[in-house]
Amino acid sequence: MDQLFPGAGTALNVLTVLVGSLLGMVFGHRLSEHTRSVVTDCLGLVTFLVAILSLLDVTSPALVEHVGSGVPVLIVLGALLIGGITGSLLRIEQRVESLAGVIQAFVARRTPAVANLDTAADETPGWQDGSEAASASARERFIEGWLTASLLFCVGPLAILGSLNDGLGRGIDELALKSVLDGFAALAFAASFGLGVIFSAVSVAVVQGGLTLVGVLLGSLVPEAHIAALTAVGGLLLIGISLRLLRIRDLPVGDLLPALAVAPVLVWIVGSLT
Repeated sequence: MDQLFPGAGTALNVLTVLVGSLLGMVFGHRLSEHTRSVVTDCLGLVTFLVAILSLLDVTSPALVEHVGSGVPVLIVLGALLIGGITGSLLRIEQRVESLAGVIQAFVARRTPAVANLDTAADETPGWQDGSEAASASARERFIEGWLTASLLFCVGPLAILGSLNDGLGRGIDELALKSVLDGFAALAFAASFGLGVIFSAVSVAVVQGGLTLVGVLLGSLVPEAHIAALTAVGGLLLIGISLRLLRIRDLPVGDLLPALAVAPVLVWIVGSLT
């Protein structure tokens, strides 16, 4: 599919996420708690599937040829360790959650009608005097929705390769496919997590827009091996997200985000030494 301008694929992706999120918020609160729980479980399983597909890039011929056999797994391990330590020292997870809480409070004050729609699923007859508990629940759902949807939409081969190809002028086929998938995923996420999912569209715009700009500036200089390592690490982060969605383990995925930047650097270092 041809593109009208660099970034057209990301613009389409942002639009589908917004539309899907709004539809999920409008109709999702009408679902029972059990149904929304089932939807969340489905999202966790699909996220796990996407993670496995991303992890397969650890066996990418380009990556193996660049760093040698057996080294890609060590690069992924090193990226996670260095990135995780860096993220924990910087308290990225805590800072992101605080930022999400500030945004949620701001939106709740400025758009009370939307905030009421977002918290409608949390209201029960016995909670007339429990506005503080309802507010805390809404905040947690906002943070979880934003973080989960943002990582799912921004980490993966379609997001990375599609955005780079968009910037390189190779068309938006990958991002067009991703836009459709993300639209349906946003609908399901918003049905379970509400308003926070809408703000994942901002994450998509920033991350994919940045990658598109990299494609425009660097042309075809971004090596496939570096992209493969980044994608493989992203797959592991998605597994962390799936474990959270399935309520198996609440991993601090936010603290592991620097690993995405560390992986290509390690590939470059190892490639220079071999």
